[in-house]
Formats: sequence, C-alpha cells, structure tokens
Amino acid sequence: MSTAVKGAPREGGTVLVRRPGPQELHPVRTHRRRRILELALAVAVPLVLVLLWQLAAARSWIDDRVYPSPSTILADGWDRAADGDLWPDVWATLKRVLGGYAIGTAAGYALGLLMGSLSLVRAALEPLLDALYVVPKLALLPVFLNMFGLGEGPQIALVAATVFFFVWISTMAAVLAVPIGHRDAGQVFGASPWQMFRHVLLPASLPAVLVGARIAAGVAVLVIVASEQIAAADGLGHLIFDSRALFQNDVMFVGIVCVAVLGVVFSEVVRIAGRLLTPWAPRDRGRSQS
Repeated sequence: MSTAVKGAPREGGTVLVRRPGPQELHPVRTHRRRRILELALAVAVPLVLVLLWQLAAARSWIDDRVYPSPSTILADGWDRAADGDLWPDVWATLKRVLGGYAIGTAAGYALGLLMGSLSLVRAALEPLLDALYVVPKLALLPVFLNMFGLGEGPQIALVAATVFFFVWISTMAAVLAVPIGHRDAGQVFGASPWQMFRHVLLPASLPAVLVGARIAAGVAVLVIVASEQIAAADGLGHLIFDSRALFQNDVMFVGIVCVAVLGVVFSEVVRIAGRLLTPWAPRDRGRSQS
C-alpha cells in the first residue's frame, strides 16, 4: 500500500506526498509472497491439529480405542484401499452424488432462469417452492422410498432435490439482479429472446449461479452420507454407521476422512469449472486479486 508522508509546509497548508508501497513497486513479487503465505497457513493449521491429535493419543490423553490416532487411521485406510474393500463404498457414494447433482443442477437452473425472467411464472410457483424449501430434505426420504423403492433411486432423488433448491434460488436471484439497463440495451439493439439470454442474462448471472452450484456440491455430499446411514447397503455413510455399531472406530474415521476428501475435491472441481466458465468474474473466498 502507498503511504502518505507530510512534506514541507507551504503557504495555505501542508503538502502530502504519497510514496508507493511494496505492492505498487513490486506487484508480482508481493502477490507471490502472499500466495506462499496463504498456502503455508492452509497446510500448517490442519497439520498442527493432526500432530496434536497424534500426540494426545500417544500420551494417552485421550482413549485411542474411541479416538484412534491419525497414524492408525491412515494405516487402516491404506490397508482397506490396498485390499479393495474401500473403493466400492467410495464409488457408490460418488455415483449417487454425481447423478443427483447433475439432475438437480439442470432442473434448478432451468426453473430459476424461467422464474427470474417471467414474473407470472414466479408469482405462481414461488410460494409453493418456498414452502418445500424449508422442509428438511431427509424428511423426504420416506417419500422417495415409496416412489422409487429400494435401490439407487431414492438416494439420487434426495440429492437432486437438495441441489435443486440451492441452484434454483441462486439462479432466480441472479437473473433478477441483472441491471435493467443491460436488458434495455439488448432491446434497443433488437436482440431476440435467445440473443438476450446468450449475450445479456447468461454472462451477467452466471457467476452468482456458479456460487450456488458450488455450495450445493458440498451440501450434496452431506445429504448423501446421512441418507446412506438410514437406507443404503453400501456407501461411505453406511460404512461410517455400520463400523460405529460394530465398535470399529478406526474404520469409522477412515470413512469420515474419505467423506471430507470427497467433499473438498468435488467442491474444488465445481469452483475451478466456474472460474473457467466465467473468467470475467472476481475470484472468490477472498483470494488475492493483485
């Protein structure tokens, strides 16, 4: 940042001289140092917590039968992955998340775009959707079980219903937030409905839509894990719940770590896809914009 320094007093007042700071003089170097600092903090904080957990287990500050040490969890996870026991559960959860996410995103975006563009459609459907939105999505699982029976259908439908509302709300709000001047400009130039969507509504609303899609990605993982604990014979949620019932706490924590990794990776994939689709949008999560 630049700094202001008092100069020699002149007749009529004091002159302020602005001196450029490191960010102005060396922007690339400053940005690189900032990114290194951010990366170091992102790695150091969880690493310190894991080391404290390992120390607490080694010194018997905690009961390692209830809270196994990170080294025990890592070894057990490695063995299960090497034996092929872990991957069927990971794949079962992943395919349910991907299937439900794709359906929910497509439906939420289409309806959000329609309701954001047409006031009569919004007036007709918004009260009903608002009422359904506040219903806990796990409460809909028995309904989906009655509709689709046992199997993949209820799990995918539950994820789709959860994702739908996040994408629908963000899309409708983003379309409504497009400045009226943008729409007027399109009409002045005689834009057709498709051209209005392609050149006005889509680029103006897409960054906010993708933020909602990224939030929905994390929530989709949470919902499917909870659903698998209730009504599934496989998946990471079933692995966590079943191992806890059998007092296999190390296996339970392996499942929890896999869920965390899956959620982070899925959310990051959506974020990266969003940045590629919207290079004009500012970076999210307070990342450096230098």
